[in-house]
Amino acid sequence: MQRLAEAYGIQTFFYDVGGTKRDVSRATVVALLEAFGVDASTPAAAARALATANQREWRTIVPPSVVVRVGTAVDMPVCIPESAAGNLQAWLELDDDPALDGTGGQWQLTRREGEEPTRVIDNETIVRLTFSIPAGVPLGWHTIHARGADGTTARAALVVVPDHLELSSSLAARRAWGLMVQIYAGRSRRSWGLGDFTDLAELAWIAGHERGADFILTNPVHAPEAVPPLTPSPYLPSARAFVNPVYIRPEAIDEFAYAPDDVRDLVHNLAADAGRDNTDPATIDRDRVWPLKSTALEAIFSLPRSAARESQFEAFRKARGRALTVFALWCALQEAGEPPNETAVAASSPEADALAETHAARVEYYAWLQWIADSQLAAAQRRAKESGMRIGLMSDLAVGVHPEGADAWALADVLASGVTVGAPPDAFNQQGQDWSQPPWRPDALAAAGYAPYRAMIRAVLRHAGAIRVDHILGLFRLWWIPDTLGPQQGAYVTFDHEAMVGILALEAHRAGALVVGEDLGVAEPWVHSYLSERGMLGSCVLWFEKMDDGVTPRPPEWYRRLAMTTVTTHDLPPSAAYLSGQHVELRDSLGVLGRPVEAEREAASAEREAVLTLLSSLGLVPRGEPEPPNAQIVLALHRFLLATPSVLLGVSLPDAVGETRAENMPGTDTEYPNWKVPLADGSGLPVLLDDLGANPTFLAVTAAVSGR
Repeated sequence: MQRLAEAYGIQTFFYDVGGTKRDVSRATVVALLEAFGVDASTPAAAARALATANQREWRTIVPPSVVVRVGTAVDMPVCIPESAAGNLQAWLELDDDPALDGTGGQWQLTRREGEEPTRVIDNETIVRLTFSIPAGVPLGWHTIHARGADGTTARAALVVVPDHLELSSSLAARRAWGLMVQIYAGRSRRSWGLGDFTDLAELAWIAGHERGADFILTNPVHAPEAVPPLTPSPYLPSARAFVNPVYIRPEAIDEFAYAPDDVRDLVHNLAADAGRDNTDPATIDRDRVWPLKSTALEAIFSLPRSAARESQFEAFRKARGRALTVFALWCALQEAGEPPNETAVAASSPEADALAETHAARVEYYAWLQWIADSQLAAAQRRAKESGMRIGLMSDLAVGVHPEGADAWALADVLASGVTVGAPPDAFNQQGQDWSQPPWRPDALAAAGYAPYRAMIRAVLRHAGAIRVDHILGLFRLWWIPDTLGPQQGAYVTFDHEAMVGILALEAHRAGALVVGEDLGVAEPWVHSYLSERGMLGSCVLWFEKMDDGVTPRPPEWYRRLAMTTVTTHDLPPSAAYLSGQHVELRDSLGVLGRPVEAEREAASAEREAVLTLLSSLGLVPRGEPEPPNAQIVLALHRFLLATPSVLLGVSLPDAVGETRAENMPGTDTEYPNWKVPLADGSGLPVLLDDLGANPTFLAVTAAVSGR
């Protein structure tokens, strides 16, 4: 069982947040092996499965994929029947991607002389030959081909990735700061009840041109369900390679400018109805807004497009290919009450193609929504760069997808079933977390040449100057939880991090983008230094940065340079509320504490006192009686960021306006209005983007972090 688990990357023990070694139960290992399609329910079954696992390399002519750093030579095994090995040829078909200065062409690979081991598999002698892939292969996605004497052929992906990403000369010379925002929460007087891409463009101008910010980190904008009810969490999307159309501003679509009066009146009336929520400090209601907005979008979709606009739409559909058609089909089927994940129809099957023909009109509509959303997101990035931002938008990549969403159907071949991912218990989430998301299957992803992973990253980077990878530790290992067990009974499953991180680096290099990894939580000690060596920034959160004793706040000079450093995160209450201990009372009221509330209150008070002592030692707050008000401490916390060497500094927009309500409470679902809280000030009054330029708290906090 131990060797079988290792063969599939399942770790049979782990160290908890306190450093104590914990063994994984046999039941957990058996369930996780089942997610790999492996029967280990009995000792005999496990023995058979191990024998099969030991033969995997010999049953594959070439490895399913090879990922190598640029400038590195590598030997590649080719396992082929002895009868076909005599005149075996292997060659590379080179990538011709202009973004990587690719030139295409072919390279012959040289067979290396030496020992050629054999093994008998199913009564046939298999010989393992070795071919050398030279160090000079350029960056890119290449294809390995092999052909035996008997006509046997095979091919695999060869991905040559950067050794590390370089900081731009601008960032190397001068660090950057930016806002961290939930798009839906930032409303203006023209919003449809929640913030959208046009609001984002306006915020980018205010932050960049007026306040000197260099980036805006947004929540993930991945696509949700096609019809209500819409999952509020942007971290539980239906599809990560497509965009949430709820962020479209209908009036900003070109065709609306030429719409007949009846369509214009309809859209304006719908906008007025949805816009009644703009000044309501209560929760965001996506399920009320989306039907209104989609009615307007249907009306605009029905309008004629110019020849140029029609050509642009068709070019978009062609560029996004079959993946867009499959996603649009899933939306059409869900709208019709026939979600394909509840049928036997596979996304790659002829039956799916026939369904796309049957629902062609609705497939076109949902593809059009993606084109419009993509266009408006691109416009927001243009506005950000025009405002003077050096980075512009920073996209956020969620860890996974909804188990019943479009990706769960379209990517079923490379996602594990019967398990979800989450996190083991830690200091803040003491009962562990179950994120209700199916993970990539490492073996299936490699067999697919990492193409689905590449497509997802490329999509997220289409209109961004940087990418934040939520829980980047998941590129190394993920906490898998069997469906039948709880988050405390999971186990870590490892990934080929050289491949996962390398491909992320390649696509970021291709897009000219910066990578920020959210590397908080339990990690093996070498992971943080590995990411730094690859040129990827980590994440430092002031409240989580402690010395080795786990109690003393880390002085600013001890912070990492290659990091985005912030005071808080979207998983904590805003700083003013955190200082007041509201995070303790909120978790207590929701029943997610793992120890007595009195102990939590005492720990929170000690944490606050230690941070105030540090701030005082730096001359950022006075000590004594009376204690400075929380608003003054919040400013000091942001001035503290300037004392760190970190190249990126992030400011939570709720912090910048004095908000006290948490955006999200991990470990809860319906118990708290996660991802539904609109922007408001400390007194609960709505804060609209139109008024930020005159908001004294916003001006003070942004001045503090910019050093003005």
